[in-house]
Amino acid sequence: MMKTGVMICGHGSRSQAAVDEFAVLAQKLPALLPRDWEVDYGYLEFANPVIRDGLDRLRDAGCERILAVPGMLFAAMHAKNDIPTVLNTYAAKHGIEITYGRELGVDPKMIAAAGARIRDAMEAADAEQGPVPYEETCLVVIGRGASDPDANGNVAKIARMLHEGLGFGWCETGYSGVTFPLVEPCLTHVTKLGYKRVLVFPYFLFTGILIDRIYGFTDKVAASHPGIQFVKAGYLNDHPKVLETFAERITEQVGEVPPPNCATCKYRTQILGFEAEVGSPQESHHHHVEGQGASAPGSNVEDCTLCDTFCTGECRLDMDHHHHHGHGHGHHHGHDHDHDHAHDHGHHHHDHDHGHDHDHPHDHDHGHHHHDHAHPEYPHAKHPHGPESARRKP
Repeated sequence: MMKTGVMICGHGSRSQAAVDEFAVLAQKLPALLPRDWEVDYGYLEFANPVIRDGLDRLRDAGCERILAVPGMLFAAMHAKNDIPTVLNTYAAKHGIEITYGRELGVDPKMIAAAGARIRDAMEAADAEQGPVPYEETCLVVIGRGASDPDANGNVAKIARMLHEGLGFGWCETGYSGVTFPLVEPCLTHVTKLGYKRVLVFPYFLFTGILIDRIYGFTDKVAASHPGIQFVKAGYLNDHPKVLETFAERITEQVGEVPPPNCATCKYRTQILGFEAEVGSPQESHHHHVEGQGASAPGSNVEDCTLCDTFCTGECRLDMDHHHHHGHGHGHHHGHDHDHDHAHDHGHHHHDHDHGHDHDHPHDHDHGHHHHDHAHPEYPHAKHPHGPESARRKP
């Protein structure tokens, strides 16, 4: 039997609290896996250890086969392009077998974990402010937001299943960046619906600048609408059902028929509004922010002249403008630890008929001259409830 290693590939964050929470998840996971499997983790950007470091440790421990999994809720650019490139490069260089599993995705266990966070928040609000029934409450689910409609659509599906499953009066879906509606316009719209209570639930794994942004905008809109109760639910974190889903994403890779990943991917098939990106070459661009951490330039709200108590994301607008006009990548990604990738780095060769399993012949160009490629602009960047809404002051 080959010795098996497990590699959890996280995004990384400039927020130390987010990095700490991810590490805790990685420490809890081995209990749900076969006892003789080695488990390690690493980050794509901003935090240490980077993914290569975790792979090195697994190889040093004698692992001959590595089961990698993206530590992410949905498959957008990071899970589809960046992580597979890192894994492909490493596997080819060291001659080791690395397979790549699915993202957490739309899964009954994930919905159960989300439901538990929402119920907890409702109970706490009832105890503090008096009971308000679910049918008199509007649920607002906030997802990450990506320039990938597949990932954005999955947030909306999760929201619908929570709405219907718990019996909320109404439900809206918003996003913390890139797409529309962003948090503030979404919540402002909801205030017009006549609900006594608005429950804001961030469908996120970990804390960080984007959680600060979601809660910050919630407080801002609440202050303008004192007649409505705004309740902030906790994010998913290391809920037992989240851990169960991670474990399944790892073990299913060695099952009879490993499931495909990224089924409705804009790189593989024509997705409404994103037809131009079918077959875009794909590679990672994250080597320049590997392991930078909280000391990266512009990573702190204190350094920003555009926002006060939380990162509003306004800085991204100027950066994206420069980026689209040929000013290069610029390493000063503001203080949005998750990048608001309003430009999908469509330069990562995947063979699009094989489910993005990283160990297929992707024909990657591993050189770092990817600035020669044009970045497709996100088609709705100027939507009035999208990124441009950050510019409008009350």
